[in-house]
Amino acid sequence: MTDVTEPLSSPLSSPLSENTADVIVVGAGPAGSTTAYHLAKSGLGVLLLEKTEFPREKVCGDGLTPRAVKQLVAMGIDISEEAGWLRNKGLRIIGGGVRLQLDWPDLASFPDYGLVRKRDDFDEQLARQAQKAGARLYERCNVGAPIIDDRTGRITGVHAKLGEEKREVTFHAPLVVAADGNSTRLSLAMGLHRREDRPMGVAVRTYFTSPRHEDDYLESWLELWDRRGPGEDRLLPGYGWIFGMGDGTSNVGLGVLNTSDSFKELDWREVLKAWCASMPEDWGYTPDNMTGPIRGAALPMAFNRQPHYTKGLLLVGDAGGLVNPFNGEGIAYAMESGQIAADVIVQAHARSTPAGRELALQRYPRVLKDTYGGYYTLGRAFVKLIGNPKVMKIAAQRGLTHPLLMKFTLKLLANLTDPTGGDAMDRIINGLSKVAPKA
Repeated sequence: MTDVTEPLSSPLSSPLSENTADVIVVGAGPAGSTTAYHLAKSGLGVLLLEKTEFPREKVCGDGLTPRAVKQLVAMGIDISEEAGWLRNKGLRIIGGGVRLQLDWPDLASFPDYGLVRKRDDFDEQLARQAQKAGARLYERCNVGAPIIDDRTGRITGVHAKLGEEKREVTFHAPLVVAADGNSTRLSLAMGLHRREDRPMGVAVRTYFTSPRHEDDYLESWLELWDRRGPGEDRLLPGYGWIFGMGDGTSNVGLGVLNTSDSFKELDWREVLKAWCASMPEDWGYTPDNMTGPIRGAALPMAFNRQPHYTKGLLLVGDAGGLVNPFNGEGIAYAMESGQIAADVIVQAHARSTPAGRELALQRYPRVLKDTYGGYYTLGRAFVKLIGNPKVMKIAAQRGLTHPLLMKFTLKLLANLTDPTGGDAMDRIINGLSKVAPKA
């Protein structure tokens, strides 16, 4: 095993054994696969450990904004329609009796289109791309306890059970990346617990056979109505989405924040059923057309687990609470944090002393806070407001009648601005993000 007090080994100069690497990445979702891809492209030896076997199911809206598209392009993924991707032009917002279509903004920094792809296929594409770059992928590898150096307290590897026979193995590396999602057992084992003062969301979704499957806009509903009872219709906290998948089905789901008074009292699967029952019958969102069960997942937001680097462990994606609190988007930020972490690790690898490497690694949390901290602080204030259904109703009724205001809101919620040389809206959003505390 490589000693953490010595320079990281280089795969170009000293071959790594089957169970050792320069970096171990735990979890082959978007965050882990992106991290592994960029590390391997830079010449480092990478072990990518995934507890399941591809293809596998993940709860997601399956809609990708231009931020995520940019990351796919950076990884060399074929995102053509011929390769099975469905493009979208922007976001359709429905609420307050108004229906507004907004195209993705024209920016120098991001593409002007989004994509749709099912997660059971999407994640595998990223993992295979990491493999092509040189990462060694182990599927059905269930990672357990970290290996801790008694002298330094640093993580130096992980224990795992491999394959159907659950063979016990150990993997060793001087650096480990936790990309194991919201549950992130690895982070918990290293003493990193969730911050209760940060918002947490829940998403539930299912698929329906539907004639709306080729919709070229992502659709977001700002009002969820429960019309099941004989009395007055009930406005529910949260928002809904309808994304055409281009394969004969629609992904229909809803998101809710734990700032809502109804967060714990409602069965959100039943809420989704009630919302779907209120839609036009010819859309096909009926139980008979449901192609799979309703599934749910947590959305860890706004840096809800910190620090993002400690004692040889870096957190990326959901493990570090990177989900955007404004819109619940996680894939783009999982991939971006993976690229940032990889860049920091590559730079640390080039340092000649342990102190120099540690100094470089300590930069990772600072880069994350410089990049997202102020914006996420604004998002935390935003979720407190929209957790109140009355506020959400007023915002929908008043805001949707002003297209220019909604164009600004789209840029803000989707975090789509040019950092330099942008328009007045970009400068306002960037300015607010800079002055907000980077907590």
